[in-house]
This record gives sequence, structure tokens and C-alpha cells, in this order.
Amino acid sequence: MSETPKKANPQWGGRFTAGPSAVMREINASIGFDQRLWRQDITGSLAHAAMLAKVGVISAEDEQAIRAGLAAIAHEIETGRFPFDAALEDIHMNIEARLTERIGEAGRRLHTARSRNDQVATDFRLWVRDAIDGLTAQITDVMRALADRAAVHAGDPMPGFTHLQTAQPVTLGHHLLAYVEMLDRDRGRLADCRRRLNECPLGSAALAGTSFPIDRTITAQALGFDRPSANSLDAVSDRDFALEFLAAASISAMHLSRFAEEIVIWCSAPWRFIRLSDAFTTGSSIMPQKRNPDAAELVRAKTGRIAGALIALLTVMKGLPLAYAKDMQEDKEPVFDAAEAWALSLAAIAGMVRDMTPDVARMRELAGSGYATATDLADWLVRSPKLPFRDAHHVTGRLVAAAEAKGVDLAGLTLAEMQAVEPRITADVFSVLGVEASVASRTSLGGTAPANVAREAARWREALA
Repeated sequence: MSETPKKANPQWGGRFTAGPSAVMREINASIGFDQRLWRQDITGSLAHAAMLAKVGVISAEDEQAIRAGLAAIAHEIETGRFPFDAALEDIHMNIEARLTERIGEAGRRLHTARSRNDQVATDFRLWVRDAIDGLTAQITDVMRALADRAAVHAGDPMPGFTHLQTAQPVTLGHHLLAYVEMLDRDRGRLADCRRRLNECPLGSAALAGTSFPIDRTITAQALGFDRPSANSLDAVSDRDFALEFLAAASISAMHLSRFAEEIVIWCSAPWRFIRLSDAFTTGSSIMPQKRNPDAAELVRAKTGRIAGALIALLTVMKGLPLAYAKDMQEDKEPVFDAAEAWALSLAAIAGMVRDMTPDVARMRELAGSGYATATDLADWLVRSPKLPFRDAHHVTGRLVAAAEAKGVDLAGLTLAEMQAVEPRITADVFSVLGVEASVASRTSLGGTAPANVAREAARWREALA
């Protein structure tokens, strides 16, 4: 790599006479990744120019020239004809330099009463806000897919697990609705993040505000912010909104990963709960029988990237004094990468939920395995012979041991064998030992009774319509 300095960046004015080394140019430039902020940068500049004209800092003619020039630049970028220049470092200086080329002196007036510090803070907030809106729509789509499936399978039993060991029967619909609840909390975190970030830094300038008679409320309203930020130091140095976005992303990615893990398990041969089509599986280069749930595995893996982005930005920010420091240039790539990975993961989960074919017979078969109705037996002992629950728990444990020794499920024990353990047991006990009876009995609020699940699925489908 050549170390020959280039001429000074013309945007710096007269302070520098020689240019940076090749290494400095490479480490300092961000145009390779921040060019994706171009829409937000142009939008912010249009609002800023309109405000400057309204308060009389620039003329109406200059504002019109700026507006026309930025429209032409937007068209150049959209059509792939914009001459991005790494020597100009970032998207802000690239657009401003091109604007000056196109419209002359009016372009040089645009940067009045602002700095790249408040400019990038504004652009980045706009980008994250746009990302939140898109991701919220995607989360809602996944919720809708899950709720639709839950309505179909509101009464289909499957094993419920704790410690990945059979615990009690639930329904597939109830299981799917658990993820709807998780995703709704994810939407809530994004809504909170959006509300807190929706303050406009533009007009804070480098760190201390400006002496020009600007009206920051005009630009805030034009850009859809709730208000201008209250402190110029905080406005240019705050990246809490990006951290909060990444925290919300990390929690949501964890939820998606949990469901992806279940898809992987459910697809495996020993379980055979669901089947995914060719659309969301891959084959093996050596084993022709394989159908690998790679989409689910990759969703699971992307959680590491997303959580890693949060840790990366926390580490960047942890030691920075006020106000802006160049370290903060490292804020965008983690956010861009996490948003992209999150969006792709949501799309994959939505696709797999709609694609999967549950084997309801297999799920029902295993729903009663592992003495899954033992709790129903204990509850019956409390209701009928009126045993204290701890005594009922002990009796049930002995009956499970007896069934295990005999090699049958609980319903496979005879009444006499049960009465040998607890004489007060009657033939009515067999009415609670079936899987369907078990799930139907869980009628408490939030329980897995099919009527509950059908009602909740209908409520969610209406809310998400």
C-alpha cells in the first residue's frame, strides 16, 4: 500500500495543505458502508435547507437550487450513476461535494448552521426509525402466521416439555401462541425504542449549537420527529437509540432462535413432529436420504451475529467522553448488519411456519408418553378422595413406578393395582388419564384447553388482521 499523501480534502478548507496517508484514508473513510444512509441524508438536507430559507439565512433561490440539485443526486444514486469518492470519506461529504459541482455556490451554503456531527446523528436516527417500521411489520407477519397455524391446531395434542423431558400434554396451537406472546413483546420493545429515538439532533451543530437564528422545531416537524433534542452535547454524542435497537434485536433473535431450535428437533427422525418442504431444506453431498433444516439452523446461528453487534457497540461507546469522537463511526456497521440478519431471520421463520406440515398423529402418540398425565392423576386424587396435594403427589409417584415396572402407561394399570397403592381410588380415575381429557381440563386463564386456544388464536388473528 502506497504511503504517498494525496492533496488535502477540499471540504476541509484551509487548515490542511497536504493529504492523509493511504492508511489514514482507508481507516478514516466510511463511504463503503454509510452510503446506505443516502436517502436519510438527502431528506435531512432538504429539511435543513427549507428551514434556513424560512428564517432568512439563505435565499429562496438558493433553497430552490439545493432542492433541485438534491433531487438530481437522488436520481443518480438510484440509477447507479453517482460517483462515490472514498477521498471524500462519507456519504455527507460525497453528496455535498456533488451538489456543489451541480449548482455551484448555493451548494456551499447548505452546510450553514450544521455539522457532520448533528447531520450523521440525524441521518442515523432516521435510518433506525425506518428499520424499526419495517421490522415491526415483519414481526407482525410472523405473529400472523403463527396465529393462523394455532387456530388450525387448537385441539391437536403434543407433548409439553420441561428440561426437554415430557411433562404434560399441551396442544400445538397453544405452543405456537407462546411465540406470538414473545414476538408481541419484541414489537413493544421496538415501539419503545422508536418513541425514545424520535428527537431531532439537527441544529445542534458540532456540539454547542449555532449562532444562526435557526428554528429547530421546523426541521424536527419536517422530518417526523416529535421534538428537537434538548441538549446539543447529548444530541451529537448519543447512540442509546442504536444500542436499544440492538438490544431489542438481540432479544427477538433469541426468541427466533428458540423456535428455530424446536423446528430442528421436530424435523429430526426420532421426533417426526413436522416436515418442511424442499423450499426450506437442503440435501447432503454424500447422504441421499438427508433433508436438513438449514434455514432453521441459520436463523439459530444469526443470533450470535446480532447479539455480537450489541456487545460491539457497547464496547465502542463505553469509554467516550462528551461529545463526538471518531470512534462513533463504528456505530453503523453493527446496526446495519444486525438489522439485515434480523430481517432475514424473520422472513425465514415466517416462511417455515407457513411451509411446515405437522404430523398430528405422531404428536398425539407421543403426547401421553413419559407418564405425561401423572399430574392429572395427582389432581384427581386431590379432587375426589380429597388427598392433600403432597400426599397425592407421593401416591402418584408410586403408581408411576408401578407402571414403569410393569412396562405400561398409567392407564395400563388395573384398578386393583392402583388400589393396592391407594385404596380410595375408584374407576373414575381412568377418565382423566387420556391425553384429550388432560388438555381439555386445563381451562384456567392461559391454559392449554382447546377452547382457550381457539379463543386466543381468534383474538390474535383479529388483532393482527
